[in-house]
Amino acid sequence: MSKFIIEGEHKLNGTITASGNKNAALKLLPMCVLTDQPVTLHNIPNILDVRNTLLVMRDLGIDIDDLGGGSYRIHAHTINKTVLDTELAARTRASFVFSGPMLARMGAVELPIPGGDVIGGRPLDTHVQGLRALGVDVQHQRGKFIMKTAGLKGAGYFLQAEASVTATENTLMAAVMATGTTILHHAASEPHVRDLCNCLVQMGAKIDGIGSNRLTIEGVDKLHGTEFTIGADFMEVGSFIGAAAVTGGNIRINNASPDTLMMTRQVFAKMGVTWTVDGDAIVVSADQSMQIERPLGGRIPQIKPLPWPGFPPDLMSIAVILATQCTGSILLHDWMYESRFFFVDKLVFMGAQIVLCDPHRIIVQGKSSLYAGDVTSPDIRAGMAMLLAALCAKGTSTIGNIHQIDRGYADIEHKLTALGANIIRDEG
Repeated sequence: MSKFIIEGEHKLNGTITASGNKNAALKLLPMCVLTDQPVTLHNIPNILDVRNTLLVMRDLGIDIDDLGGGSYRIHAHTINKTVLDTELAARTRASFVFSGPMLARMGAVELPIPGGDVIGGRPLDTHVQGLRALGVDVQHQRGKFIMKTAGLKGAGYFLQAEASVTATENTLMAAVMATGTTILHHAASEPHVRDLCNCLVQMGAKIDGIGSNRLTIEGVDKLHGTEFTIGADFMEVGSFIGAAAVTGGNIRINNASPDTLMMTRQVFAKMGVTWTVDGDAIVVSADQSMQIERPLGGRIPQIKPLPWPGFPPDLMSIAVILATQCTGSILLHDWMYESRFFFVDKLVFMGAQIVLCDPHRIIVQGKSSLYAGDVTSPDIRAGMAMLLAALCAKGTSTIGNIHQIDRGYADIEHKLTALGANIIRDEG
């Protein structure tokens, strides 16, 4: 099994370019099913989840040309079948978003329960209810979904619980070719949702309210091809900001889309981590205070994720590592995923002072001197957090199960090595 071997205590310095948004790429690729004309997508990140998604698409009979440099020409002029390959589709949770486009294009789809991170309950109810509202018959049988429709029809739909990003995107992709008007209330509005909406509009879709929590979609009969460039992955950018801070380095991140990090900037500032903006670049300097800021009254400060434009839940793991290297106490509360913090025992083993209060909350007391360890990566974001811990730890660490990191971070060891890290991939 592949692993990373990391020698810690090397300051990261230099310039890197942000990769394309993982969550945008994993929705815009299935979106190409909606048209029989070519779609060219740029800034697609070279990550495992993308490669698995492309395999699913090729298995459906879709023509894919790799143009190089993260650009792909997708031509779904024919779809050979409506049953997704079980083994391929189970590799990534994003496979479920093939259901919306396939139903709109083919009227039927069969797919397995999706894979993905093990970070707690991630129910598919909101996805299924959105499709049923549009007239889809959904049956769940022995670990797979069988869906069909005699014709999608516009409807009003209020997303339950939180404003689910993937449920918004999946329902949206079905609704753009439904008969009549669909109104999505309590819709997600993250940058990757906006990318999907804007690309669909370029293809001839009629969507009003882009960037808000209420989307109105007028169904159209046909969509045409287009060319589109997705934005920066603000999760990756946030991770590299964290890497600079915990190693005491100076990093410039180009093509970073700073406007997508406004809340992240406020949250990281609570821990004494700041940066400057230079056009579309972010510059993290070595002179960080790394001091946790106490609120008025002297209470222990708290960090928790919220739907956009709140603090992204996928940066909570990075915030944990930052907190271990800051002076002071802080409570981190991830109310969304009950297994998000189930990697902190590995950090405690490395010397971190962390109390796991319950499945959703931890208290971190810093600053802690971390020491090298032999650990594994349980999911994408925890894996990256463990990588940051190894970068600032004393000694040489080993991180196993790194395919999890590969799922979400493009060429990560090459980027870190270019900044001065001592990291080796061992294929075992």
